[in-house]
Amino acid sequence: MNWTEILDALEAGTIRAANKVDGVWKANTDVKAGILEAFKAGELKEFSDEHWHGFVDKHNLSPRHFKPEDRVRMVPGGSSVRRGSHIASGVIIMPPAYVNVGAFVDEGTMVDSHALVGSCAQIGKNVHLSAGVQIGGVLEPIGLAPVVIEDGAFIGSGSVIVEGKQVLKEAVIAPGVVLSKGVPIYDCVNERMLSADEPIPERAIVVPGSRPVNDKLAWAKEMGLTLNCALIVKYRDEKSEASLELESFLR
Repeated sequence: MNWTEILDALEAGTIRAANKVDGVWKANTDVKAGILEAFKAGELKEFSDEHWHGFVDKHNLSPRHFKPEDRVRMVPGGSSVRRGSHIASGVIIMPPAYVNVGAFVDEGTMVDSHALVGSCAQIGKNVHLSAGVQIGGVLEPIGLAPVVIEDGAFIGSGSVIVEGKQVLKEAVIAPGVVLSKGVPIYDCVNERMLSADEPIPERAIVVPGSRPVNDKLAWAKEMGLTLNCALIVKYRDEKSEASLELESFLR
């Protein structure tokens, strides 16, 4: 497939920038290479239609437009969905929000105001990306799996998820949590520390935390300074389910 066919197939959802193989999310390197080829082939163009007047980007990566039959609610007010991204039926995009090339946003997901879905990020069904959420994209290196948010996950306001971190089904990320390869994650329920490449487990509830600095930073330790971390404090139960039901009324 050439880069044009790859972008078309990405929009249709017939191919993806990452796939789950034997329970593990892996990058589709052919797709990511095709996206990079599209960037190389693109030439700068000023978009002058009524929707995008005055914007400049690669001529072959123009913003997408939606029609009522697409069953996508893209609310007016400054959002943009770039060419080569898949937006499934029932998705709601509140302004301003941005979905980058290669991203996959599945059915019934809410992309709230000031949320970013980065290039090649994979967002599952019925996910809630709250206001100000930043989902990083991983286009390069092409062999690295992108950020993945699986079905039914709830990502709280202002959370940042980058560097290919993965959040499994129905997990809840509290407001302000930062997840990256360099931020330790402690499972306080099962009394263990997750490895850097380990995903957030299904139905885990994750909150911001802090940890003391180590002995190598003696002055910081003496001053009582702490470093960022994330804590799994419980797993979803009936009480937490009830607190997440409100979003269904927005559909």
